[in-house]
Amino acid sequence: MANILARKQNLKPAVPQKKTREDYAEDALYREVWEDVNNEKTIAFFKKYYKQMVCGALALLIVVAGYQIGVRTYRANQMAMAVNYETALEKTDVKALASIGENGRGANADLALFQSYTMDENKDIKKLEQLAEHGATRDFRDLARLHVVGVKGDKMTAAEVEKYLSDLNTKSSPFYYTAMLTIAQKYLASGDVETANKWLDKIIADTDCPAEIYGVAQTLR
Repeated sequence: MANILARKQNLKPAVPQKKTREDYAEDALYREVWEDVNNEKTIAFFKKYYKQMVCGALALLIVVAGYQIGVRTYRANQMAMAVNYETALEKTDVKALASIGENGRGANADLALFQSYTMDENKDIKKLEQLAEHGATRDFRDLARLHVVGVKGDKMTAAEVEKYLSDLNTKSSPFYYTAMLTIAQKYLASGDVETANKWLDKIIADTDCPAEIYGVAQTLR
């Protein structure tokens, strides 16, 4: 064992040998051969999958172009609707607002349709009903339902009002508490105090209830 360690200690690090011209020539030839092989493989690959690659590139180009066109068209439509909305509002053009509401999209269209109802002397309730059923935003759908009850509530039973406002019976609705109070008031008006009190108790027990609605519920209870 000692002899082996002694021999290792006496060994000197190997001195790297310098490459000769022949070595450099061999390396160059080796690289050239591999480049040729790789080029041939690349060419063969392109020949084999040329059609697929071209089709894929064209498909990608079409998708990208279509997306860009779609975005530009959408922005242009939104800008045009905004301009039309402002013009109709300035002129108090109920028909134009209704047209924007019926043909447009999003919250702006909902707002235009709602305003076309509020600004209409004839108060066409069909606009509210359309908004309640097909509005793009929850806020305006729920608001429209409350207004429909305000207009047609006298001809509806308490159970019908409760059913019609059932979509608002969630805290996701901005009119959650208003809807509950409306239902309770309808039951009170119909003489069903027991059912009305159930709704009023639900309002009063909710710590998140707005103070104004809480106060009214306490009074009615």
